[in-house]
Amino acid sequence: MPHTTLPAPADIARFLAEDIGSGDLTAAIVPARTQAAASVVTREPLVLCGRDWFAAVFAQLDAGVVIDWRVAEGEAATAGTELCALRGPARALLTGERTALNLLQTLSATATLARSYAQAVAGTKTKVLDTRKTLPGLREAQKYAVRVGGCHNHRIGLYDGILIKENHILAAGSIAQAVAAAKALDAGVMIEVEVEDLDELRQALDAGAPRILLDNFTLEAMREAVAMAQGRAELEVSGNVTLAGLRAIAETGVDYVSVGALTKNVRAVDLSMRIALGA
Repeated sequence: MPHTTLPAPADIARFLAEDIGSGDLTAAIVPARTQAAASVVTREPLVLCGRDWFAAVFAQLDAGVVIDWRVAEGEAATAGTELCALRGPARALLTGERTALNLLQTLSATATLARSYAQAVAGTKTKVLDTRKTLPGLREAQKYAVRVGGCHNHRIGLYDGILIKENHILAAGSIAQAVAAAKALDAGVMIEVEVEDLDELRQALDAGAPRILLDNFTLEAMREAVAMAQGRAELEVSGNVTLAGLRAIAETGVDYVSVGALTKNVRAVDLSMRIALGA
């Protein structure tokens, strides 16, 4: 299981602050000393992801909250499965419920979707990558969830990789000039150039681009690109990629397929948390 990118305490504090504001007025009707137990159940199949984020919410609210996980990080679970049991001060459980579930259901949704994409290319050389199309404030968390699901990360941001797209090429003057300028930076990061047809692919190969992004290529053009490259550069496919068509893309022999939907189009998993007072 990939090591988690642990949630920053400041991020958890910010997530809680947007919900609690000046105080949880509803939880205040419960006596401060009241203890409670709770159970989190999934109403649909999932790949569990985000246990550390979920736990961090309650840890900030009250150190007395204890969580007993019944499903491991990255483990698949069916509808109706109890994911964890909690016990501790009732106010903390009530106040943290929504924020904790928001994080758990979003990261689990990302991991669940990623697992389906990873399974679609199983047995091929192709790796499925995410993109920078993430939810604001949750990029590192979602990219962690992508790894939990079995897919892989592209660059994290603009600082750890060079991806030369159409507008960069126009500004630089040509594909060759753009690649040369990127290499001259000597930044020690991935250099990739986007191409839109086989002629541009040839230019990128001649320029010595280490990785080339095939933008909206047909399957036939992908196969031609693989034959043309002959291993001189890694090839990545992007644009209008669907789960249904993913296997066919992988079978062309490309190295990577990048999919924005892994993090952009996620639908939160349906989770329920039930609390019993006095437990």
